[in-house]
Amino acid sequence: MKRNTITHKGKPGSQLQIGARKARASGRWWGWLLGLGVAAPLHAQTPFQGLEHLFTAPNSYVVQHTSQPLTMDGNLAESAWQQAAWTTDFVDIEGKAKPRPSLQTRVKMLWNDSTLFVAATLQEPQIWATQTHHDDIIYHDNDFELFIDPDNNTHQYFEIEVNALNKIFDLYLPKPYRNRGDALIGWDVAGLRSGVSIKGTLNQPQDTDESWTVEMAIPLKTLRMGFPFQPPTEGTQWRINFSRVQWDTRVVDGKNRKLQDAAGKDLPEHNWVWSPQGVINMHYPERWGYLQFTRQANTPFKLPDSELRRRYLWLVYYRQQQYRQQHGRYATTLAELQVAPQAEINRRRHQLQLAATPYQFTATIAAAGNPTIHINDEGLIETLKP
Repeated sequence: MKRNTITHKGKPGSQLQIGARKARASGRWWGWLLGLGVAAPLHAQTPFQGLEHLFTAPNSYVVQHTSQPLTMDGNLAESAWQQAAWTTDFVDIEGKAKPRPSLQTRVKMLWNDSTLFVAATLQEPQIWATQTHHDDIIYHDNDFELFIDPDNNTHQYFEIEVNALNKIFDLYLPKPYRNRGDALIGWDVAGLRSGVSIKGTLNQPQDTDESWTVEMAIPLKTLRMGFPFQPPTEGTQWRINFSRVQWDTRVVDGKNRKLQDAAGKDLPEHNWVWSPQGVINMHYPERWGYLQFTRQANTPFKLPDSELRRRYLWLVYYRQQQYRQQHGRYATTLAELQVAPQAEINRRRHQLQLAATPYQFTATIAAAGNPTIHINDEGLIETLKP
């Protein structure tokens, strides 16, 4: 997806871009929280006022275990794939603030003891691709992208992009670009298998195509930098999201060409996603959906209580970013951020604390009988050991 331009030192001449456009409201987070028994603080109608677009409820997917061999050809003919559920259709990255996409995109997943399987079907009347090498900047084409954070701490996460030629762009990010992170393009998904099936004809604009389907087998152990690797167990939850980059084109000299403005610059691409981000930036891992692993049929998704507590830490984080933009420094008290020091979650009183200098901060949330969770100025969020 398009982002503010950042040249990566690890790959001269290549560029990744992070979102710059102000986000719009895309949902009502408190309505969802109240449905889970979370009470609004007495001091305010909602402490998230003005940031509702960053507190909509993420989507979730319970992925079923399979022992069936799967061929990575994009055809999804195996019975395990036929039984796997599709996600909801992709929406605009900003959510309800924008119209629904004109073309359908959806995903299904499976797993076994060593592999996460991902399949996506993208409706497309004009299937084209021009990036022909591994680690080309694949989002310069129409593409499918997935983002995985196994630790749910917004750091040390992984991105894989693929186009209709089945060319892969894979990268590891130690932390998001917003936190001065940089991508390690030299990282590859060791042992990745992928395939693309096309219903139509590639790079033939004179006819009308139907769709293209991508299928991936991602070794679980590759989604970990360092040791130890711990495979998912029953109920393990990761954060995951999927994106589709879609360019508006027209046929010129028998080829699909991107539409341009009067200055000859490519018009902005469409960014369609599974779980809306609320901002035009995929690199907000806390906004991704939830992936829950199971070996049992008909297992429901269960949101951990800790995720409800984390929302207040993200409130402090976002308010701090606003405050720093306005004042050139971080706030040193919660009062400066207009964040109450207490919150009631599931009828339990929680205490928020902020330790800060003008240049960095750490916020914590704690309650009797619950582990303390903290977040710092780089958006690293962790549960503290007792």
